[in-house]
Amino acid sequence: MCCVHIPLLDNLMDNFKDLFQKNDATPHAYTKFSLRKPLMPEDDICYIIPSNPESLKECTFNSTSKTFLVIHGWTVSGLFESWVAKLVSALYEREQDANVIVVDWLHTAQNQYPVAAQDTKMVGQEIAHFIDWLEEATNIPLDNLHLIGYSLGAHVAGFAGSHASNKVGRITGKYNPGQTLRESMLTTACPQMMLTLWTFFTRGSLGFSIGIQQPVGHVDIYPNGGSFQPGCNLNTTIPFMFTAITDIPRCSHERSIHLFIDSLVNEQETSMAYRCGSNDMFDRGMCLSCRKNHCNTVGYNIRKIRMIRKMYTKTKDSMPFRVYHYQLKIHFSSKVDRSEMEPSLTVSLIGTKGEVEDLKLTLKEKITTNKTQSFLLVAEKDIGDLLMVKFKWQESTNWSASSMLKMVSSWWSGDSADSEVEVHKIRIKCTEMCYYKCVNVCINLFFKHCFCATSTTMWC
Repeated sequence: MCCVHIPLLDNLMDNFKDLFQKNDATPHAYTKFSLRKPLMPEDDICYIIPSNPESLKECTFNSTSKTFLVIHGWTVSGLFESWVAKLVSALYEREQDANVIVVDWLHTAQNQYPVAAQDTKMVGQEIAHFIDWLEEATNIPLDNLHLIGYSLGAHVAGFAGSHASNKVGRITGKYNPGQTLRESMLTTACPQMMLTLWTFFTRGSLGFSIGIQQPVGHVDIYPNGGSFQPGCNLNTTIPFMFTAITDIPRCSHERSIHLFIDSLVNEQETSMAYRCGSNDMFDRGMCLSCRKNHCNTVGYNIRKIRMIRKMYTKTKDSMPFRVYHYQLKIHFSSKVDRSEMEPSLTVSLIGTKGEVEDLKLTLKEKITTNKTQSFLLVAEKDIGDLLMVKFKWQESTNWSASSMLKMVSSWWSGDSADSEVEVHKIRIKCTEMCYYKCVNVCINLFFKHCFCATSTTMWC
């Protein structure tokens, strides 16, 4: 498969690009390759030196095992971030005989961001040279080579893949920021399999844009819409308001790494992502299908597919991140058409393995009677086969002028009973392609509960 070159978006950092422009290109990035060990994932005790075959023996490189190149991103401190050791440990937990090589380009990565971004191509070329030498010296099949890049490291991985003499097996990019990079070689690296996880893009909410949104891999996954992530908000940083302005973006930015680690250490609870035309459609629960490769696992176990896919998923705020997705369809009916209703809606699900209570439904549009509304429900635990749905509607006190006029008109004419809203039908679809349906479940809905017993109306 041939990859397509995609130009990146302009953004805030472009305004400062000229301030940090270098006069002369750095001749070398001083890239180092540390083969870390399972019992010492934090320590750099042995470096593989390109063109030095003896270093392969000294570091006990196993040419028959899988090889991972972990590529960090930009750094302020000039030190490795804590996720590096966690990822090394998780990779060894899943692949005990693997070679996990941490690519150290800290010397270059600690420059001002625009300078470090400009040098990603040079670093990628040095890694490509290392890959070519490693292939020649050990005869390793490049199918077993997996490049894992984070932040600017994802761009480095893309350049490395594009400049290597032969196609590498796989590249995984964790959030590819578009800052100062007008063209990304990640889109032209053309590995046999490329996964991109997007966990921090924002446009408008902060007054500027960070990152890019265009798909660049064979599979591009947008957890929680690819924007701010659960647990990364002011509620968790309010005691530290001074650092919140940087901690919130960093928390979301780094979530992609932890999602990948989660897929390594929690194999039985791997998150699922679903192909969808937009995040808005996904938030309505309209894309929960696994037919024809419309769903895939998130992270390490992702399946290779032929066509480029843009996929979405929801997650919890901590590991294991997996949640269970449901589509809830509710048909509201009334003898008199009513619109512009914005009630507070909550749902509880009771299943064979447990229950989840008071799941709030997000209104994408105002409720209109005699129309079916679709919602996405997310449960943080497996409740088994669905037995019952509890649905609660509480009318908002914010009445519009037209709603108030209709209510007064119905009361004055004596037709208030005709204006009552009823739930005619509830239908729930789970991701395992099972459906539950209830008909004529409740009437006179305001401030009341609606119960839907589903045990006799399930089919798959």
